[in-house]
Amino acid sequence: MQVYLVGGAVRDKLLGRPVKDQDWVVVGASEADMLAQGYQQVGKDFPVFLHPKTQQEYALARTERKTGQGYAGFECDTSTSVTLEQDLLRRDLTVNAMAMDDKGAIIDPFNGQQDLKNRVLRHVSDAFEEDPLRVLRVARFAARYASYGFTIADETKALMANITRSGELSHLSAERVWVETAKSLLEDTPQVYFETLRECGALKVWFPELDCLWGIPNPAKWHPEIDTGVHSMMVLEQSVRVSNKLSVRFAALVHDLGKGLTDPALWPSHKGHEKLGLAPINALCERVKVPNDCRDLALLMSEFHSHVHHAFKLKPATINDFLDKCDVWRKPERFTDLLLACTADAKGRTGFEERDYPNADYIWQAYLVAKEVNVQEIVQAGYKGAEIKQQLRQKRIHAIAANVA
Repeated sequence: MQVYLVGGAVRDKLLGRPVKDQDWVVVGASEADMLAQGYQQVGKDFPVFLHPKTQQEYALARTERKTGQGYAGFECDTSTSVTLEQDLLRRDLTVNAMAMDDKGAIIDPFNGQQDLKNRVLRHVSDAFEEDPLRVLRVARFAARYASYGFTIADETKALMANITRSGELSHLSAERVWVETAKSLLEDTPQVYFETLRECGALKVWFPELDCLWGIPNPAKWHPEIDTGVHSMMVLEQSVRVSNKLSVRFAALVHDLGKGLTDPALWPSHKGHEKLGLAPINALCERVKVPNDCRDLALLMSEFHSHVHHAFKLKPATINDFLDKCDVWRKPERFTDLLLACTADAKGRTGFEERDYPNADYIWQAYLVAKEVNVQEIVQAGYKGAEIKQQLRQKRIHAIAANVA
C-alpha cells in the first residue's frame, strides 16, 4: 500500500500558491484494507475514505470507462492492480496529473511540470472528451490562473468545442453547473470563465441570455466599448475590485440581460431594458439553480441600476420610493451590495475604470437621513392605519430634500 499526494495540492505547491485542500491517492489497497486501518468510507460513486485523524480524503487509485452520458456515466475499477500512472491518466489536465510521494519526489508521467513552466492548461489524453464537466472545469482553471499567465492549449480548446457540439453539456446537472460557475465568480479574473465558455460554444448552452449580448451595441457616448457582451465582462471585472461577495459579482454579470430583448431597430438605444431584464434573469436563475440571495440582488440591480446612475437628477420623492422598493429599511446590507454592483457597472466601461462614482454615496446619504425619521413620533401624534404610512413617506421625502437633494 502506497500513498501519494495528488492533483491540485501538488500543482499549487509547485506554483508557490497556498494549498487549501490536500487529496491523496492510495495504490495497492482494497476497501477492506482501508476500513481495517480505521478509515471511514464516504464515496458513493467510487471509494473515498476519510483519514481517522486528519479527516483528509484518501481515494483508491482507479481507472474509468465511459458507459453513459454526462459526467456521472462512468464505470470505475478500483482493484489493487491499478497503478498510480493509470490513475493519473484519467485526470483532466497535465498540471493536475502529478503526484508527490512521502519523500517529496514528483511523479509526473504527462509533463505537467513543463506545462506549469510554460503556463499552459493542456488535457492529459483524448479521454478528456468523455466528461463534459471538464469544459467548465478548464474554464474555471483558466479564470483562476489567468493572472499567472496561463492559457489553454489550442488542442484542448478544440476538444472543448467538440464536447459542446456533441450535446453532452446538456446532460450536466444544473447544480453542478452552478458549483463551477460560483467558484469561478469568486476567482480574481471571473470574466475569463465566461469568455472561455463563449469561445468553445458552451456559454450558449447554459447561459443563452448572456451569450446573446455580444454584438449588441450601446451608445458610444456612454459606452466607448460599444459591445454589450464586452461591457458585461468589464463590469464583472470591476466587481472584483469592489466586492468579494458572490451575489454582487453575479448581479454585475447579469445586470444588462434586458438589452438582449431590445428591438434591433432601436439600437443602440435600450430604453426600458431595466425591467426587460427581469424575465431573462429569472429564467437563467431557474435553469442553473442560482441561490435566492444572488437572484434577488440581480433582479434589483437590473431594475434599479439606472436610478443610481441618474441619482443627482432624481426628485426626493423618487429617491424615497426607490428606497422603499429596495426594502432598504429591512435589508440595508443588500442595498449596500446593490450600490457596489452599480459602482462596478459605472466603472466597467472603457475610460471610466478609474473615475469617481459619487452616485452611490449620494443615494446612501439619502437613505441615512430618511432612516432618522421616527415612526413612533408619528404614531404618538395620533395618526392611524394608512395615515401613518403616508406621514412617514412625506417626512422621509422632506428629510431627503432638506439634507441631500
